Amino acid sequence: MTAVVTPLPSTVDTVARGRVRRAARRRLVITLLALAVVVAFAVTLMVGRTFYPPGDVLRVVLGSDVPGASFTVGTLRLPRAVLAVVAGLSFGLAGVTFQTMLRNPLASPDVIGITSGASAAAAFAIVILGWSGTAVSVTAIVSALGVALLIYMLAFKDGVAGTRLILIGIGVAAMGKSVTSYVLSKAGAWDFAEALRWLTGSLNGSTWEATVPALVALLVFGPVLLGQTRDLSALQLGDDTASALGVRVERTRIIAIVAAVALLAFATAACGPIAFVSFLAGPIAARLVGPNGSLLVPAALVGALLVLVADLCGQYAFGTRYPVGVITGVLGAPYLIYLIVRSNRTGGSL
Repeated sequence: MTAVVTPLPSTVDTVARGRVRRAARRRLVITLLALAVVVAFAVTLMVGRTFYPPGDVLRVVLGSDVPGASFTVGTLRLPRAVLAVVAGLSFGLAGVTFQTMLRNPLASPDVIGITSGASAAAAFAIVILGWSGTAVSVTAIVSALGVALLIYMLAFKDGVAGTRLILIGIGVAAMGKSVTSYVLSKAGAWDFAEALRWLTGSLNGSTWEATVPALVALLVFGPVLLGQTRDLSALQLGDDTASALGVRVERTRIIAIVAAVALLAFATAACGPIAFVSFLAGPIAARLVGPNGSLLVPAALVGALLVLVADLCGQYAFGTRYPVGVITGVLGAPYLIYLIVRSNRTGGSL
């Protein structure tokens, strides 16, 4: 009797099946994240001191006049929810861009000083110059771009090494926080409260006037970053390998930095530096999606979901209402410690 020998699958078949599984997992994760963002957005519009059913909320969103709901949902809750999504998408995209480009999960704008520079400039504008509103927002935007340029120039030496940029960024962040502390020590009661509200990161008092510039920035610079997906993924392999694959390394890095900092700056100007969203979004997305593939879209969705859920928790989960930045800070600080310990043991990688 002749034994039947079952041929072993070839390496090509195994690799192909692995790619199919990873692609299916990626599509599933992105779909579920998008649905979660939609659900959280809807809940944000419905829940409050007065609960409005989905039908009333939908009619308000579509432009119908619903007594009571038109003002509460259309004027108060809708700009807040839209700004939460826009800020979350922007912070998520900006954070994962830096982390991917520099191949280190610690290389987020929260850690490397860009956010601290914008915050210090905004505090100075509020407390020392007596500015408010649009003037403070413009100051924050210009300062974020300027600090990013300064860090890049200080870190540049025959290219930009990720570790060098992170260390310089941490030093700049420390300087920014020192300036902020000094400015706050000189503030009067009113200016101190206003500056602290801005520095904490808050969606309270959200308006369309603040939301629209951040939305326009997302629509302009978001596609720019998505257009760099392939080149950013190649940078994870190292500058030499990326160059061998035809990537113009410094050009890609400059485009990515400018677009990511612009997203971060406009979002920060709209709602303040919501702590740790740009830091958390990329690593969380990496755990969900798995190895390989760009993290830009998943991280953006994770950022939006984080801001929406944290804002809901800050408003209704406790006896006192907290700004969204307080909640994300409570979530992010322990994860930062864990990630530093993990990076020290295994090396920096998403």
